[in-house]
Amino acid sequence: MQLQHPHPRDAHFKNALGRYGEAIAARCLTDSGHRVIEVNWRCGRGEIDIIAAEGRTLVICEVKTRSSLAFGEPAEAVGVVKSQRLRLLAGQWLAEHPGDWESIRFDVVSVLRRERGPAQVRHLRAAF
Repeated sequence: MQLQHPHPRDAHFKNALGRYGEAIAARCLTDSGHRVIEVNWRCGRGEIDIIAAEGRTLVICEVKTRSSLAFGEPAEAVGVVKSQRLRLLAGQWLAEHPGDWESIRFDVVSVLRRERGPAQVRHLRAAF
């Protein structure tokens, strides 16, 4: 029996790639002084990849992970529709988790998984 590597368009591959990117992003945020509150928070309207805090700023973080630049930088996949949905989801999260936040910020962490070597990570603060 010959094993095949998952194809990049395969759902299992995309899920594994996404989990990999979220783990890298959470570590990046933690290393830069953020406190990760939740990963993969879900409600009926969708999902927030990472919810974190930087001091008294609530950080809603979208993680985009790719295995190549064939379709551009990972962060380029966060468009107007996604940013609007994240704003709605952030409102929902805040309604369910009241807190004493001074501000809210929307970040994107872009993760490029390379064939060899460490991933290339870019943290875009206040991306939208």
